[in-house]
Amino acid sequence: MATKKTKKTKLKSLSSGRPPISKSTRSISNKATRTLIRAHHTLEKQKAQAIKDGDHAKAEAIAREIESKGGLKRYQEASLLGQSNDRGGDSSRVLMEWLQPTVQALKEQAATEPLRLLEVGALSLTNACSKSKLFSIERIDLNSQADGIKQQDFMERPLPTCQAEYFDIVSLSLVLNYVPDAIGKGAMLLRTLKFLKSKMYTEDLKAVFPCLFLVLPSPCVLNSRYMDEKKLESIMMALGFVQIKKKLSNKLVYYLWKLESPTTNRQFGFKKEEIRSGKDRNNFSIVLK
Repeated sequence: MATKKTKKTKLKSLSSGRPPISKSTRSISNKATRTLIRAHHTLEKQKAQAIKDGDHAKAEAIAREIESKGGLKRYQEASLLGQSNDRGGDSSRVLMEWLQPTVQALKEQAATEPLRLLEVGALSLTNACSKSKLFSIERIDLNSQADGIKQQDFMERPLPTCQAEYFDIVSLSLVLNYVPDAIGKGAMLLRTLKFLKSKMYTEDLKAVFPCLFLVLPSPCVLNSRYMDEKKLESIMMALGFVQIKKKLSNKLVYYLWKLESPTTNRQFGFKKEEIRSGKDRNNFSIVLK
């Protein structure tokens, strides 16, 4: 059978998904914020698929439609407003609540050598984790506009070369959902293993660390054709993680995963397979090959 040759497009970089930060303070209503974000995500996914299929005319048409709706600038305004404190922002507050039983141990550790936190997609220097002063924090984002946040793509970040460059916790808060393709999402989760490394922890800390803090919009797990909690847990367990905390809300799902034993298996077999049917489902999925 003849097959049509299409140009392969690399979508490994986060820059294909999450937009840069905007400093605009223009007000958008709560409902309008959600509508704008959903519409923008849908169009960006359609554009990424058109590029992947080699349909450049369609990709350009979608790009024009995105610009006609205000483009990245308007989307960025909505994204920042959605993460503001008066709209339930700063997901790290949930993380700090979960870590409350270990605070004394973390304080004692911080007095000598604080645990290291890598915050991917950082937007603020004043979130709950930063204010706690319990961690040595490295913050990265695709388009940093603040001193203290390094401009860097996690997928292109150099790998650790010594013990001091590993982290005790990696935060992916509202980051994985910005990766435009399912294979890229799987690659991001797999890459976290290369930055987390077990070491000798005190009794109070070893029940939690090293760990991954993962936050997603709730529809990614609760209303996807291809993803539910059972499948997400299976993927994470295959990577070597064990779920120790979880919180579900109408808007977001929060998870804390402890890395028990990094996987050596590279043939996972997690494909994009339908779990739920229905026209109102979204297409969020994670592929691990």
